[in-house]
Amino acid sequence: MKQTDRELLRELERGIPVSERPFLEIGERLGITEDEVISSISHFKDEGIIRKIRARINQRRIGINANALVAWSVPPDWDGFLRLSSLPGVSHCYLRKPVRGRWDYNVYTVHHNHERDEVYENVDSFARSEGITDFIVLFSTEEFKRVPAVRIDENGDGLI
Repeated sequence: MKQTDRELLRELERGIPVSERPFLEIGERLGITEDEVISSISHFKDEGIIRKIRARINQRRIGINANALVAWSVPPDWDGFLRLSSLPGVSHCYLRKPVRGRWDYNVYTVHHNHERDEVYENVDSFARSEGITDFIVLFSTEEFKRVPAVRIDENGDGLI
């Protein structure tokens, strides 16, 4: 991998600037053109080096402090995944194999809102509408780690 590619990936890890021409800004920092930045990103995608570029918001910085994992116990033939995952404030929705008798929850969602009461209201309302009676809401109290999905291996030649 060329040094310029590694530097571009590092810039992308730091975050894309909020501006009308973010790739121009990145290019200026690296001494390459906006078109070269865009072309390199396209090449990274084609080669599987990166899968996608998307916004990642630090919700706590914008006042969204009620963040909860909700574990649900639903029947194996339940068909509400699309309804559940499209609830306002839901960022993740997973199906997992339960540990029968120890932890019987098989669906997990992550909910974000400004107030805990809002999360509870959304979860309770959905549960009632679906006839779900077994669920648990676990609020986060502190964030310990937030890293990009892909990182440059500073000691080697590749990605980690």
